[in-house]
Amino acid sequence: MFADFSALTPTQWAVILIIVGACFSFSAWAILDVWKREYESSTEKSLWMQICIFIPIFGALTYLFLGRKRGSLQ
Repeated sequence: MFADFSALTPTQWAVILIIVGACFSFSAWAILDVWKREYESSTEKSLWMQICIFIPIFGALTYLFLGRKRGSLQ
C-alpha cells in the first residue's frame, strides 16, 4: 500500500526535491505577486490570494494566465 522510499537513489531524491522546490517557488511567487498588485476591488485580490494558497500549482497557473492581467502594479 505504501511506497518503499528507501529504494530511491540519491539522484532520484534530488530530482524530487528540485521539482517540489520549483512548485513551491512558483506558488510563492504567485502569492507575492497578488500581494503587491492593485485590483479593482479588495474582494478580487482576496479571491486570487485564496486561490493561490489553497490550490497551489493550479491556482498559480490560473493566476499567471488570467489574474495577473487584471491587476496593476502599485
